[in-house]
Amino acid sequence: MATNFTHRSFKSTVCTQRSTPLSHRFGSFKLSIPSSFKPLLRDFKDNISVVTRDAPKIIKEAPVRLLDTFVDLVFEFVDQPQLPSQSNFAPVEETGEAVSLLAIQGSIPDDFPEGVYIRNGSNPLFGESQSAESMFGKTSSVWIEGEGMLHALYFNKEYRTTEHGDGGDWKIMYNNRYVETATFKLEKERNKPCFLPAVEGNPSAVISSFILNLLRYGMPNKIMSNTNIIEHAGKFYSIAENYVPQEIDIKTLETLGEWDVNGAWTRPFTSHPKAPGTGELVTMGADAQKPYFELGVISADGSKLIHKVDLKFNRSTLIHDIGVTRRYNVILDFPLIVDLNRVLRGGSLIKYEKEAYSRIGIMPRYGDADSVKWFPVETNCAFHLINCYEIDDEVVVMACRARESIIPGPDLGTNKLEWFSKGFKHVDFADDDEGKLFSRAYEWRLNMKTGELIREGYLTGTEFAVDFPMINPHFTGVENRFAYAQVVDSTASSEAGLAKYKGLAKLYLEERNVDEVYKGVENKSVEEVVKMEYHMFPKNTYCSGSAFVAKSESDDEDDGWIITFVHNEDTNQSQAYIVDAGQFSKVPMAKIPLPSRVPYGFHGYFASSG
Repeated sequence: MATNFTHRSFKSTVCTQRSTPLSHRFGSFKLSIPSSFKPLLRDFKDNISVVTRDAPKIIKEAPVRLLDTFVDLVFEFVDQPQLPSQSNFAPVEETGEAVSLLAIQGSIPDDFPEGVYIRNGSNPLFGESQSAESMFGKTSSVWIEGEGMLHALYFNKEYRTTEHGDGGDWKIMYNNRYVETATFKLEKERNKPCFLPAVEGNPSAVISSFILNLLRYGMPNKIMSNTNIIEHAGKFYSIAENYVPQEIDIKTLETLGEWDVNGAWTRPFTSHPKAPGTGELVTMGADAQKPYFELGVISADGSKLIHKVDLKFNRSTLIHDIGVTRRYNVILDFPLIVDLNRVLRGGSLIKYEKEAYSRIGIMPRYGDADSVKWFPVETNCAFHLINCYEIDDEVVVMACRARESIIPGPDLGTNKLEWFSKGFKHVDFADDDEGKLFSRAYEWRLNMKTGELIREGYLTGTEFAVDFPMINPHFTGVENRFAYAQVVDSTASSEAGLAKYKGLAKLYLEERNVDEVYKGVENKSVEEVVKMEYHMFPKNTYCSGSAFVAKSESDDEDDGWIITFVHNEDTNQSQAYIVDAGQFSKVPMAKIPLPSRVPYGFHGYFASSG
């Protein structure tokens, strides 16, 4: 996941901006900033959109090398300190080529599909996450920033005929590779960090970093492409929602170029687009400038943008996921707000404003802004949808929900480690400042005929926090009986100040008990806790990028497997686990030792080659 500023590609070492630029008004705000910074800000005070619009011209005429020299002299890049408990968040080197894996523990099922399991994640190019210190103050990369690296496991069968009949042996290969975005290539060529962190830090430092990045490279921040991997129309794309997807050769992991739907989509692109039963791809782009939110529908062959609409948002909200049903699109508008004007007032660029409104929008697939039916809901933060579907006149929306946002973290001046440590604590032991990041499955039921919120409430209890949900992808947008998620280790996460997942959970969505009724929006909040089953890993072993692998030619929803990368912090050994979804709590069917450490990352995907 990356912050949602508009980026575009650039040629050689000079950027050419192709999209509508980031725009924020600088007038009518008061900010106490160092006098050394005021001349730099004065030229941009009226409207930063003018600067962005003319960026190519400015870059051609301005002494870019002089600006680079200024940055080299005034700014110092320093590694952010890392705790021992954060060791597997550290980056790794590329393997260089695919490696055969032979020592498999257990056995891969004969009916496991051939294909590739691939996971994306942050892997900073120059070691640890970095900060930049200068006369303007200090800015720092947040934990979600870092160049994307893909980790892939290839499953191929070598078939043979014996006296006992036809059979085959599994051939497993592992590879990893950076997503080579334009900004990755630039920094690799220069062999040093070039972009100043511009999301978190002292307000004057954030603004100076923003402007200097813009003047030198035509964009305020670099392209991450570190969050997810998607497939559409037989092609594969690495993605983070601050830029357009990067097309990937799934066999070699080579980056082939940017996908902007033949020039029709020139703004941020969600990390979680959805493909309803038509084969089309529903996407969205949340941006820091107007239009703040646009929704698009891409043709089934990926060649055309067949629908695009501005939903007329009046604020810039950081939205990570979008939902679909058979007929509708589902939009989560929760108050994680991006606001450069707040920076000018001395605040943070991204902030979860818990006093602001939360709402869920339901719109016809090809509707316009006026067609959206908005439902006010309790204020919350939910990054990941589980699924959405229709029952009669109702739309059911399920997601993983917490009281506070994990992004970007605390306000300036607050101890970051202490803030995250308190937030990850188990909710049973929490006061108002603790357990705010404890994530639980949640459900909203919305009546499209009456416009009424029927009810909202938790689906999981407080035994464990869960996030990074997944379902059998064949049930996207239709009613499902099962869901799966990664189980948070609240203690380990609190110690590290970063989320660690100690197991997997299976949610039996049809098996519910009404645990508790509590006052909510119009007194309609109800907990209907579902049956849970767990698959826990050995001590100090944690996973990331879990994905559901559906059994070929099977209509049974839980007929398949969960595959995930895991890492044992005691042995420093990484493996891939294959867990039978139908015998969930039993030992993994296969454990595949990997030739190198796989850092914790974000989202994974299994692409069948059949």
